[in-house]
Formats: sequence, C-alpha cells, structure tokens
Amino acid sequence: MSAIEMFFTVFGIIFVAELPDKTALAALVLATRHNPLPVFFGAAIALSIQSVVAILLGSLIARLPNEYVHLGAGALFIICAGVMWFRKEDDDEDIKDDPNAGFWKSLWTVFVVVFIAEWGDLTQIGTATLQAKYNSWLIVGGASILALWCVAGIAVFVGNKAGKLLKPEITQKVAAILFAVVGILMIVSALR
Repeated sequence: MSAIEMFFTVFGIIFVAELPDKTALAALVLATRHNPLPVFFGAAIALSIQSVVAILLGSLIARLPNEYVHLGAGALFIICAGVMWFRKEDDDEDIKDDPNAGFWKSLWTVFVVVFIAEWGDLTQIGTATLQAKYNSWLIVGGASILALWCVAGIAVFVGNKAGKLLKPEITQKVAAILFAVVGILMIVSALR
C-alpha cells in the first residue's frame, strides 16, 4: 500500500467513525453556546493530544509479531463495530451554558470536555490499531488528526445545519459497518 493510499484509508476510517461520536456532538453543542473559534481550537488541541497518545500505544503494539497484531486489531475493530452499532445517542445535558465566556475560558472548557470524552474512544482505539497495523506514525497520526479536525470543523462551523444533513444514527451505522469490514479483512490477512 502506498503512503497516499494509507493516508486516505486512515483518514476515511477515522472521519466516518468520528462523525456520530460524542466529541463531535460536544463540539456542536459547545459551538452553539460559545464563539466558534475557541471551540474549534479547544477541540483540535484535545483531539491532537489524544491522537498522539493513540499513536504511542499503537507503536508499542506494533512490536508484537505481525499475525498477532492483525488478529488482535481485527478482533478489536469488530468489537468496536458492535459497540458503534448498538450504542445510544449521547446525552449533552451535562454541558454548561455560558454564552459570555471569553476566548481562553471557552477554549479551556472545550478542551477539557473533549479531552475527557476522547479517552478510550472508538476513534482513539481505531487510531492505535491502525498505527499497530501500518507502523507509520507520521501518516497514521497526520491522517487521524486531520480527520478529527475536519469533523470538529464541520461540527463547529456548520453547526446545526450539519446535524440536520448528517443524521448521527446513519453515520454511526456506516462507521460500524466500515469498522467490521476492516476487522474482518485484518483477521483474514493474518490467517493467510
């Protein structure tokens, strides 16, 4: 697989998986209550740090024998697909309304909400798994971060219109199917 193919594969998987995610929903809701610029930057910084954590974890996993990594990664993608398929929409009641917050206060609020929400998230696990599979931190990290920023940008700048155009339940099912297909392909390639 070429570097460009790998980049777009990782980007596509993470982008589709993040669309119905709670961090995208949090950014959407926070963008309705704060200025969009600090919401985007707060979300982007939090998602970038979480992607670096995922890349580091995936790099450690990549040191294991290749067939075990593919079997484990495939199983993890299938489990994530099941979780995505059956999970309910996240509740945003715990996000506080503060329309008068300044830039730095808004940025900090968004950073904390997104940073906490992203721990152990399916896209973070997916990024770690893709890093373990491809063992290319620059391409996987860049594609993952760019995909997460794009979704955060959609959530923040397009706001409620994006929520109406991109139905979360449909994108969640598409992401689940995509994760399942990737998982099955990883297991099949490990068994060859």
